[in-house]
Amino acid sequence: MQFRYDIRNVAIIAHVDHGKTTLVDALLKQAGAIRANQQVDERVMDSNDLERERGITILAKNTSIRYLVDSPDALGHAAHHEATHTASGHDLPANFIHPSEVKINIVDTPGHADFGGEVERVLSMVDGVILLVDAAEGPMPQTRFVLRKALSLALLPIVVINKIDRSDARPNEVLNEVFDLMIELGASDEQIDFPVLYAIGRAGIVRNNLEDTNEDCRPLFDAILKRIPPPPGNTGGALQLLVSAIDYNDYVGRMGIGRIQRGKIHQAEDVVLMLRDGSQKKGRVTKLTAFEGLKREEIEEAAAGEIVAIAGFADIEIGETIAAADAPERLEPIAIDEPTVSMFWMVNDSPFAGTEGKYVTSRNLKDRLERELRKDVALRVRETDQADRFEVSGRGELHLSILAENMRREGFEFALSRPQVILKELNGNLMEPYEALVVDIDEAHVGAIMEKLQQRRAEMTDMVNPGTGRVRIEFKIPTRGLFGIRTEFLTETRGTGLLYHTFLEYGPYRGEIASRGRGALVAKEGGETTAYAIEPLQERSILFLGPGIKVYGGQVVGENSRESDMVVQVCRKKHLTNMRASGSDIAVQLTPPRIMTLEQCLEWIDDDELVEVTPASIRIRKKILDQTTRDVANKKAKKATEMVEA
Repeated sequence: MQFRYDIRNVAIIAHVDHGKTTLVDALLKQAGAIRANQQVDERVMDSNDLERERGITILAKNTSIRYLVDSPDALGHAAHHEATHTASGHDLPANFIHPSEVKINIVDTPGHADFGGEVERVLSMVDGVILLVDAAEGPMPQTRFVLRKALSLALLPIVVINKIDRSDARPNEVLNEVFDLMIELGASDEQIDFPVLYAIGRAGIVRNNLEDTNEDCRPLFDAILKRIPPPPGNTGGALQLLVSAIDYNDYVGRMGIGRIQRGKIHQAEDVVLMLRDGSQKKGRVTKLTAFEGLKREEIEEAAAGEIVAIAGFADIEIGETIAAADAPERLEPIAIDEPTVSMFWMVNDSPFAGTEGKYVTSRNLKDRLERELRKDVALRVRETDQADRFEVSGRGELHLSILAENMRREGFEFALSRPQVILKELNGNLMEPYEALVVDIDEAHVGAIMEKLQQRRAEMTDMVNPGTGRVRIEFKIPTRGLFGIRTEFLTETRGTGLLYHTFLEYGPYRGEIASRGRGALVAKEGGETTAYAIEPLQERSILFLGPGIKVYGGQVVGENSRESDMVVQVCRKKHLTNMRASGSDIAVQLTPPRIMTLEQCLEWIDDDELVEVTPASIRIRKKILDQTTRDVANKKAKKATEMVEA
């Protein structure tokens, strides 16, 4: 087998906030992809608005670096750049010398569990991974998830322990934890023989040992050359390329991104697109581009081992194969884990429907969800018996809420139901998804958090107290138990706690979990809210909006201090009488309302409520807006429940 020694394809994987994108910034700067005087934002790879606002990576992205190899030493070969027998897959001559310039294709991946589908699909493009671990936090739930995927694909890891400048850094203990995790996940002997580097990603420093004093990233480049296998480069065979990502260009339309597994591809070449169902479409390569730093450059041809973007098929999808026209052979698409959470997306039918959104019909909603399916392999959309209602399934609340947030910014208007877990039946037993949950909290909050989680059917699996005043506790918890937990958790820990979770497995159904402990304040009639009406309500409840806001009957305007819902008048005005003027009393003192984000709304709502999403507003409402009809429906439901129990 031939190899492309002038190319390395590598993905950076890690838990959220461990510094992947910041390290990629440093690599790009030191390799000259970002000029010294070039004005760029921090986390240059986080390109869309939501990624910048939230400080998280949502979409996997490609970039590349040109690394100039050191000149050979006195013996005539650069020993520390020699590809090892393990990495290359075959024996190399003793005097093997690397090409003087190596192109390193880097894929920056998301660190959040809900976007695991992004990680899974791009791992098929690379031959090795850089596993980044925080020097203080150590391996976290998402570290386990992405590492399991990488090891199962036989990818070789380089471990980088990042943030060694933290005051609570414990690099040696973290290294032992990574070893234990590798063994637990069944790593092979070759995979467990990984090189370890120490980094301060923010400062652009990577070192071989903690005692080293170098101020650059060269040790990481050297480790990539020595450890990451060069991609197979069989340029003589028939073309094969698996589409692992999709991009869109206003000029050429949809573009398929993937690594050429075999053969060569040329501009204007006739090729065959092999669909997932085995059928074929003939077409022509209208544009061929490769990644060069932060840009894409048009090229005439590319050979096996290179990652390229190809235009020419208007409806190209992830998982399809681009093959030679004369000898088409299909590649097996990478397996993607199934979704665990679903929600109903429906046409907005509130009294304010159509006043704020541009796309409001079921056809608009269906077309947009189908477009998303083409690029998000972890998403599922199912039509229901109602034409204006779709069941959308994903990896978690955040996965689905990010899609909703993107759609509202594009001008869509719709309503969302409460998230539900996807249950399975196995050997006659009802099974539900479980998550591995890790909390990092102050010692003072341990009791309160343990009590909250036990109410949600969580089992403690591990507890670590390093003596710094903070405790790390691991739990196994049903996915249902996580709905609505983040707000409660931050309240209990005074905003100092950290909470992470990732899908673990399907297990036995744990029975009912208590939902929200408080009722809703529901507006009795429509109108504009007034300070006069809000003031007496705020003493025994939390309001979600202030005065001067338009509301409609059936809209949820706050949270009651008791379990039951309460219908309130929030639009009542103070009328002029012969005793006083309407504005002459003491100025009303109002507590600032709790402004809810989309995720908080989805966490908060109950089964009989919906979240109304428009480009301008996010509102919570009852499914049945009319109070009388709602009361009748509640009585019927209560009666039916009592009969079942009896």
